[in-house]
Amino acid sequence: MTIFRLGYVAMSMHVINSSPSKTMTYKNFSQHKDREAAISKLELLANKNIDNSLRLLKHNKAFGISLFRLSSRLIPLATHEDLEDWDYIEPTKDKLRELGDYASKNKMRIDFHPDHFVVLNSPKSDVVKSSVKNLKYHYDLLTAMGVNPRHRCVLHTGGSYGNKVAALERFIDNWGRISQRLQQMIILENDDKTFNSEDVLYLSEKLSIPHVFDLHHHEANNNNVEWTEYWDRIVKSWSNSEFPVKVHLSSPKNEKQFRHHADYVDPNMFTTFINKVKGSVDIIDCMIEAKQKDAALFQLVRDLKKEAKIEWISDSSFQLK
Repeated sequence: MTIFRLGYVAMSMHVINSSPSKTMTYKNFSQHKDREAAISKLELLANKNIDNSLRLLKHNKAFGISLFRLSSRLIPLATHEDLEDWDYIEPTKDKLRELGDYASKNKMRIDFHPDHFVVLNSPKSDVVKSSVKNLKYHYDLLTAMGVNPRHRCVLHTGGSYGNKVAALERFIDNWGRISQRLQQMIILENDDKTFNSEDVLYLSEKLSIPHVFDLHHHEANNNNVEWTEYWDRIVKSWSNSEFPVKVHLSSPKNEKQFRHHADYVDPNMFTTFINKVKGSVDIIDCMIEAKQKDAALFQLVRDLKKEAKIEWISDSSFQLK
């Protein structure tokens, strides 16, 4: 019997004034005559973002939500080239540890999904270097939280740059150039335009990287192959991880904007998915990627409670009878 656990991404539609992504542009930063005062403002923003992240975890606990993606923008300008002398961990370490301790105490699976500009298969060395710097930022955050960074960062493969096969091989080549501690942090997701599950599984099986399956992306980019054909291989890719299989679930906004996420999740799509994978593993973590964030999760729960075959374990986890 399979347990399904629901989670959502970074922001809440229910907790007021809780943005974990408050920021300052570099233009505004550079306009301050007193650089130390400007850095102090960055530190205040960073600590506010971490405070709000903790508020969101407490909100999640109240609803039995144990799966959550943290914002990658917790610390504004942390990776900017003109702030390389700023030790952003020192002024935030206490709050980061509090955040990590709360997640660990309450057995919450927290992770990150670095922005699209983190590209390991770029043919440009400066892009790869910048990507590695960004990954180290995430590693430092997780370490400061006291959280094991292993399998905590979702990445896409990158771009094709006119030659998809060469781009896949360049990912492998560049993979060998980054440190093992950063390698172990990464899990790979199929995307909606270029690298489908077949491509990701090629890398996953060659480099021992868990594959995060995105159903919506598969529907947009699949080479006419049913996703169920890949499911056993997807499950196997998680065999060396302490975490359950993780999937991303969302619905298209409309036919014209198929790749865009809708506000909510189609419950029929969701129930079709869970019926196809039930019994394949003990637990599946389902990250809801919808514009309405936790409101979309709550609506999905209300929809699923109409299903007689679902037995609820908590307000956001269930199994099929």
